[in-house]
Amino acid sequence: MSGFSELIKNFDKTRDYIRDFFIYGFKVRNEFTGKSSRTYDDEKRRAESWLGDIFRYDNTRRGKQVSITVDSGHIDENPLYSAYYSKSFTDNDIKLHFMLMDILEGKYLNVREITETLNSAYGQLFDEQTVRNKLKEYVLEGIILCEKKGRADIFTLSSDTAESFFSKYEGLEEAVKFFSESPEFGIAGNSLLKTAGLKNDIFLNKHNYIVHTLEDTVLLDLLRIMEEKRFALITNFGRGKTATETEGVPLRIYSSSQTGRRYVVMYLPKFRRFNSFRLDYIKSAAQLGVCTEYDEYAEMLCRCEGKCFGVSFGERSGEGAGGRFRMVLMINEETEGFVLERLEREKRCGSVRRIGDNLFEYSAEVFDINEMMSWVKTFIGRIVSAESTNKQVTDKLYRDIARMKRIYSRKEE
Repeated sequence: MSGFSELIKNFDKTRDYIRDFFIYGFKVRNEFTGKSSRTYDDEKRRAESWLGDIFRYDNTRRGKQVSITVDSGHIDENPLYSAYYSKSFTDNDIKLHFMLMDILEGKYLNVREITETLNSAYGQLFDEQTVRNKLKEYVLEGIILCEKKGRADIFTLSSDTAESFFSKYEGLEEAVKFFSESPEFGIAGNSLLKTAGLKNDIFLNKHNYIVHTLEDTVLLDLLRIMEEKRFALITNFGRGKTATETEGVPLRIYSSSQTGRRYVVMYLPKFRRFNSFRLDYIKSAAQLGVCTEYDEYAEMLCRCEGKCFGVSFGERSGEGAGGRFRMVLMINEETEGFVLERLEREKRCGSVRRIGDNLFEYSAEVFDINEMMSWVKTFIGRIVSAESTNKQVTDKLYRDIARMKRIYSRKEE
């Protein structure tokens, strides 16, 4: 029976477990039903060894709940990066790596010469195809350089190192430290720092969405599919935690400035509509055939974005008309200019106009009126009236206001 190891062969499996801990959280052992209890125990131990003190345990009536708790604004390095440095290697991988680094330093050799040197200098028998495959892998990684000499490929160790770049370009070290905690650079910047024996000791991000690193592999797959204008088959967990497959055309990546969540917007030909999917709910994205109507769908999305308050496209298909929402706010023009500034700044696809003394009208035509309600409710206490084409949503708004009034009235009594 194999023993427990902190190293992993399949990052996707570990990503699933860490996502459950971090995003869903507050689960007990018997709620992880995808694999055996032993698999859960092993994955939990791995995650705990990587994430250390940010693992949290709470004893409840249902059992011991496990979650991840961290103040992301007070960390200088994303702890979730640790999972990327835990890939397992075979003994031959390790040996071949260090031997190639030694053999190729300052030399140009072809595959046969490298294979013969491995045998004569180290007493290691590797076939040429194994050596060739490893060299191709390292050429793609930029570790080894490949040049043509006649009809043969010759290889040498690249002189480019993180240390040489940091010493050559002034300010590069600080730039990498800054971007090592950004979603656009993230794990790449962190890897460069580790290679040079450095650590981000300068910058902290107030809104550091560390969970993005769990989505980066899926995001990269989606960007490649979008670049090649293909269909995609995504496996999505959604809120029900049951995996479903959806085929569509990925067109845009959205990022919320409020929650930090990232979404992919896809056109679903089967339903003739757009839909957005949270990246942290997507398990995988596989590329399918080329979409000949890709540019047409992209243009349609551009026209539709003017009626999106957030990421929802409602239940309509195609470019169908959205619903209308209107509310009147009472804002003291002399003392509450900051409220007016906020209204103008956050109106998005809506418009604001003055209709009387201290009275202002906000109106918008959007695909999903319900998506606006969280924002609309931040103006409770200033709302004079509200109406929309979706009577159900408007009635719920008034019920919520009435309920709040009852709650606060009891407190005052």
